[in-house]
Amino acid sequence: MTGAGGPRHLVAGADFGTLSVRVTIMDTGSGEALAVAVAPYPLKRSAADPLLGQQAHADHMQALAAAMREAIAAAGIDGQDIAAFAADTTGSSVVMVDDALQPLDDYYLWCDHRAHAEAAEITALGRARGIEALDWCGGTYSHEWGYSKLLHFLRHNPGKRDKVATALEHCDMLVATLCGITAVDQLPRSICAMGHKWMWSPKWRGLPPQDFLSAVDPLLDGINAKLGGRYGSSDQIAGTLSAQWAERLGLRAGIPIPFGAFDAHWDAVGAGIRTGEVVNVVGTSTCIIAAMGADTPPVAGICGAVPGSVLPGAMGVEAGQSATGDIFEAIARRAGTDVATLAQGLGAMGPGSTGLMRLVWDNGDRTILTRPDLGGITLGWDLAHTAADELHAAIEGMAMHVRLILDRMGGGAPFLRVINAGGIPQKNPALNQIYADVLSVELHVPARSPVGVGACIFAALAAGHFPDVAAAQAALCPPTEVFRPNAGTRAPYEALFGLFSKLYLGFGQGAPCDLGDVLPRLRQFRLGQLAH
Repeated sequence: MTGAGGPRHLVAGADFGTLSVRVTIMDTGSGEALAVAVAPYPLKRSAADPLLGQQAHADHMQALAAAMREAIAAAGIDGQDIAAFAADTTGSSVVMVDDALQPLDDYYLWCDHRAHAEAAEITALGRARGIEALDWCGGTYSHEWGYSKLLHFLRHNPGKRDKVATALEHCDMLVATLCGITAVDQLPRSICAMGHKWMWSPKWRGLPPQDFLSAVDPLLDGINAKLGGRYGSSDQIAGTLSAQWAERLGLRAGIPIPFGAFDAHWDAVGAGIRTGEVVNVVGTSTCIIAAMGADTPPVAGICGAVPGSVLPGAMGVEAGQSATGDIFEAIARRAGTDVATLAQGLGAMGPGSTGLMRLVWDNGDRTILTRPDLGGITLGWDLAHTAADELHAAIEGMAMHVRLILDRMGGGAPFLRVINAGGIPQKNPALNQIYADVLSVELHVPARSPVGVGACIFAALAAGHFPDVAAAQAALCPPTEVFRPNAGTRAPYEALFGLFSKLYLGFGQGAPCDLGDVLPRLRQFRLGQLAH
């Protein structure tokens, strides 16, 4: 197939988010995105159990087929000309399957927080035994991660225990389904998923010790033997598209599919991350992804350091915030409006000008405290405050939390470049400017959303269109717009950050904290702005 610029090399990538799948078709010869299509699927919540968040495998696959066919039609191409396909997903989104790899229940989605007790037990015993794997996932095992959710399932589904052949991350279940793989020992397992959420590492030759897991609960006896398969990185091919799924998707059977990964990690690649850089993938929640030197040590309070999980040859380090866009949406919903309307005029507000301080724990703290039991706090209210004031304070709180996280991830050393990616930054320039001012860095924002570009990069590698990730990034990643920090905001944000840090550790960790000066200092910010 040829176009005005010569031969067209077509690939497709899918990004499975919390509420929908986005399929992108790119011409790797021109770097052009020919089409993007989105198909939704339901998120199952429960009024009786607010910690529950589930989705069905069948819903995911039906949405993928719909989005793929829509994208092919919108691009005006023949799906048979697409040379490779790759997909990333949310994580840790876990499904338990039988020996035919059929789901025994719905996925525990990443935002399903029911396994908090199981996570606490894994953490406590891991610390008592000095399990090295726990150090490499930040010292605290999360209720959002694989073993916690698997143990919760085993405890609460006694009638299905004997049917559990294995547990799968969404990205691995997806690849296995598309490739027609039905045997556990042939399963493709992403080192991105297994490293960050299941304590896997080549450093200790695989998964954490079985005797440790069995000591957490005998229900986990023999579980590591069930987590076998082929472990691989995203620059390796996991299999080829089956005839059945080729027909459903409108693609050609036999095209290569690489090992999958998590959406934030591939979004970082699509945003152009290089070693020494960090990407804030700002969406419903925020995943903070760094590519660091291969000899980077473990970092307390983060979500894992895994070699090769982002870029080949680099240590992939993950952290994050459990809610970002969700908090903005909640503020707007309570005000009877939407975020876009509420955000109008935020750019004219100065540092701390609202007099509000927002601790953004509305869905708990993912990093650096790893505490699901925390709640959002807003201090400094007066009778004149508006929902727009709260939104501005929430963005400042997000940015200051990110600064705490980056300081921890980088050991106090600055990153070579900070990028704001994900679905929100292109829609909210005020957010980007506040981040640049609070972080006191030049903040790079892709000119268009990089969501789906990372998937196309790894599809292009699988198709042999580029020799390595860097070459694919140079051809396919969007250019960036730079937000530079305003010199006049540095001093006030330093003062605000000091106050935020004190409150963060005081409320979140019980650190000594004199609360007597907090509200008067916030009022000074408020009155100082009004004085102008």
